[in-house]
Amino acid sequence: MSSTTTVAPRRRMSAGRWFTELGWRHVVGVVFVIYAVFPIVYIISASLSEGGTLTGSNDLFSSISGSNYAALGDTRFWSWALNSVQIAVVTSIGTVLMGAAAAYAFSRFRFTGRRVGLTTLLIVQMFPQMLAFVAIFLLLISFGQVVPALGLNSKIALICVYLGGALGVNTFLMYGFFNTVPRELDEAAKIDGATHSQTYWTIILRLVTPILAVVALLSIIATFGEFVIARVLLQSEGNWTLAVGLYSWVSSLLEANWGLFAAGAVISTIPILALFLFLQKYIVGGLTAGSVKG
Repeated sequence: MSSTTTVAPRRRMSAGRWFTELGWRHVVGVVFVIYAVFPIVYIISASLSEGGTLTGSNDLFSSISGSNYAALGDTRFWSWALNSVQIAVVTSIGTVLMGAAAAYAFSRFRFTGRRVGLTTLLIVQMFPQMLAFVAIFLLLISFGQVVPALGLNSKIALICVYLGGALGVNTFLMYGFFNTVPRELDEAAKIDGATHSQTYWTIILRLVTPILAVVALLSIIATFGEFVIARVLLQSEGNWTLAVGLYSWVSSLLEANWGLFAAGAVISTIPILALFLFLQKYIVGGLTAGSVKG
């Protein structure tokens, strides 16, 4: 005996209901995409313009030439790019190592001043590092008289300044992620005879890879494009970063070459974009996992 089942026809959603529930999201998405893409299209058009002025690039891609990119070879652009990469990479490595060690200590150990230390980090990160550039300038003048490598016009000194400013916010970010790692893993490793150092380097760090990647990415982005502190501390043209060097091309209104500036800006975004695409799978997990358990 066979039985037949009838499937009710699926009712189509009306246009008004579709727009109310889903359509408006597409409209908002398109608006934000246009808002984000237009400056990129404009700067690319300016980099391909021979005129060297932004007003001459109002007609997008009216003239296309690679002369601005070719002219970068006759400048210190690649030297500035190398300086920026060196500073950003060393700063990100130092930030990850220092922040992870501090977050592990706050997460796993109980000691006097722990709560006060966490509160202090939270308060300190509320003030941008840029507010202290006068104090940093005077401090490095004094350091330079004793240890020249830590004085003004030193990339090492600039890296130390960046590390000091990034420790608070990154420690707090990692602290929430470290709390999601079960303490039973530490106890099991301790029973097997592992020390705190062995547990930290061989077990914990492997489990918190997403947040390490996020912190490294954020550190590179922040230091690669930082301008104010780098402009104050780095005085010789050979030690300039990309942000400082590109600004020097347009700082004089009478001699500003916006075409060369735009070409350098386009090229400088490539390594950051490539790194972001490479680490994007860690970003969502690294930023949200720490909010599950505090």
